[in-house]
Amino acid sequence: MRIAVGVEYDGSRFRGWQTQQRGVRTVQLEVERALSFVADHPVLVHCAGRTDAGVHAREQVIHFETHAERLPKAWVMGGNVQLPDDVNLLWAQQMPDHFHARFSARFRSYRYRILNRPMRSALLHGRATWIYRPLDAARMHEAGQALIGTHDFTSYRAVGCQAKQPVRTLTNLDVIRQGNTIELSVRANAFLHHMVRNIAGVLIAIGAGEAEVGWAREVLEHRDRTLGGITAPPDGLYFERVEYEDEFQLPRPHNGQVFYT
Repeated sequence: MRIAVGVEYDGSRFRGWQTQQRGVRTVQLEVERALSFVADHPVLVHCAGRTDAGVHAREQVIHFETHAERLPKAWVMGGNVQLPDDVNLLWAQQMPDHFHARFSARFRSYRYRILNRPMRSALLHGRATWIYRPLDAARMHEAGQALIGTHDFTSYRAVGCQAKQPVRTLTNLDVIRQGNTIELSVRANAFLHHMVRNIAGVLIAIGAGEAEVGWAREVLEHRDRTLGGITAPPDGLYFERVEYEDEFQLPRPHNGQVFYT
């Protein structure tokens, strides 16, 4: 049977999502170890989107195959007992065989959190990117609107990005200030490697007055990563949400739903 699970994690002390060489701490390694214990057999998980070292997730979605008969609550509670404090299972649900955490996803959302004040924060260390220079969130928002739509995002992906093609559809981009915090929220059908962090880097430069509002569009049109801005740090990046067709009826824990069904 196929089981889907929602996963939340603080990526500060991980070398990213994907399992790597022996001895490297990754989220996938921890989750597979915990679920394998509950299943009483080795479990291989597939995720909706891989995250880099230092990147967090409010709700990553994974799926795995198992012949073990367990209640959804048992997967969640039993798995969490086996997990470290910086990883948590939110919900579990049996899925039809045609569901795939990655390939069934219609949209993905990320949020980039910036602490914008002269002093750094001990409490937000590793959980927000500190920018001491004053940023104009309205300019950042205005500049970002040029990226909405279906475009070739070559200028906004990592040089080593392994995606077969760079065209993505960005449906939403909002920049909002609340006190000393600025949040960049983006939604797309899929993202390229470092795409959100590279967008954040360009918008931060614009917000700081180092570039004109139109620079975000100019970078996009160049289709050349070497002409783009810096890659913003991973600290402030959160994988927020994955959206699927209504037929799958996945829980939404951050909307007040129960965490397991």
